[in-house]
Amino acid sequence: MSNTPTISRPISLRERLGTGKIVVAPGVYDMISARMADAIGFEALYMTGYGTVASHLGLPDAGLASYTDMVGRVAQMCGGTTTPLVADADTGYGGLLNVRHTVRGYEKAGAVAIQIEDQEMPKKCGHTVGRRVVPMEDMVAKVKVAIEARASADTLIVARTDARTALGLDEALRRGEAYARAGADLVFVESPESEEELYKIGKALKGCKLVANVVQSGARTPELPSAQLEEFGFALAIYPSLPHKAAAAALRTTYLHLLKHGTAIGLELPLMSSPEMHQLMGFQDVWDFEARCEHLVD
Repeated sequence: MSNTPTISRPISLRERLGTGKIVVAPGVYDMISARMADAIGFEALYMTGYGTVASHLGLPDAGLASYTDMVGRVAQMCGGTTTPLVADADTGYGGLLNVRHTVRGYEKAGAVAIQIEDQEMPKKCGHTVGRRVVPMEDMVAKVKVAIEARASADTLIVARTDARTALGLDEALRRGEAYARAGADLVFVESPESEEELYKIGKALKGCKLVANVVQSGARTPELPSAQLEEFGFALAIYPSLPHKAAAAALRTTYLHLLKHGTAIGLELPLMSSPEMHQLMGFQDVWDFEARCEHLVD
């Protein structure tokens, strides 16, 4: 009988998504949000294009960020966290060669799931007006190239269609089926406009692992509880805009109070203490290192 110990490995996101229980992934858009969500204990994080472009460049999510801008953010977030990261890669930043380059770069940077959409370039944010999609066959080719480009079978390819808004739900479902047949690991029908449409997506694409984009305050899609989305057949619920909307509202309240009163006294807003913030950002490691190295300095 062997005495070799059994080494357990962490469950992959692919395996987790196959359990039938929905995975809730909060949006992360900078290193504070990424480290916070990582520390809290979610099973996956979602690098939101909108929030990342806004925080990194101060610009709208309208096709203005480049591959170089975004792959650098993927590397930062994956390097500073341990939770699996689902990363928005827009259209793949160009044609088929760009898609191959993007998948290889995002995967090398640490993303475990890479989202590519079927919009024309320059792309637009999913819940804004004026989105146009490429022919379905062009996106099918992108999905196939993305599958071929990944180094690990555990790296998931998320295929998103934005066809619902301009071309209707039936076309969006047709595209979702085609992208799944092409090999996409998850199918993401963006911007359904009612609870009934969310139900229809789950029913029509029953054999697919589905992504639900849960957006608050003025979005095209109604917000449903994750448990209900699970009942409809969704495997992953992303909350891309919730954190940066919450942070922006808190900042506005804070700045207005400071401008009006000239002090933070009386601010009715929860604040992290300085020790808590130091812990979140890893200062203890710095202090421990400095203490160990004191004897090296004359």
